Amino acid sequence: QVQLVESGGGLVQAGGSLRLSCAASGRTFSMHTMGWFRQAPGKEREFVAAISWTGGTTYYADSVKGRFTVSRANGKNTVYLQMNSLKPEDTAVYYCAAPLMRRTVPSGASGYDYWGQGTQVTVSS
Repeated sequence: QVQLVESGGGLVQAGGSLRLSCAASGRTFSMHTMGWFRQAPGKEREFVAAISWTGGTTYYADSVKGRFTVSRANGKNTVYLQMNSLKPEDTAVYYCAAPLMRRTVPSGASGYDYWGQGTQVTVSS
């Protein structure tokens, strides 16, 4: 069983920055792709970014490319999401997630089996 705990959310003005962290339990963290998703009120959960188990490959939604950066520290069992140039439309609850299978890259939210509790990000205009 993998437990994921996000932190770092908060209230920020448009154009500002936040860094989210996701701490994972378990001894196989370094073998799993990690993903970030978000869900705004009244909307479906959407993919934000993902990073391969080695950290060598990253994936981003078009809406955040050039503004968000995903990274990981396998020695700390932690994945990060650096968010710059934040916009009001980035307001959402942000979740980190991990798939059950090792060394795989899920194609969407259905491919992730473990989820954190989420952290709220609010961007004011």
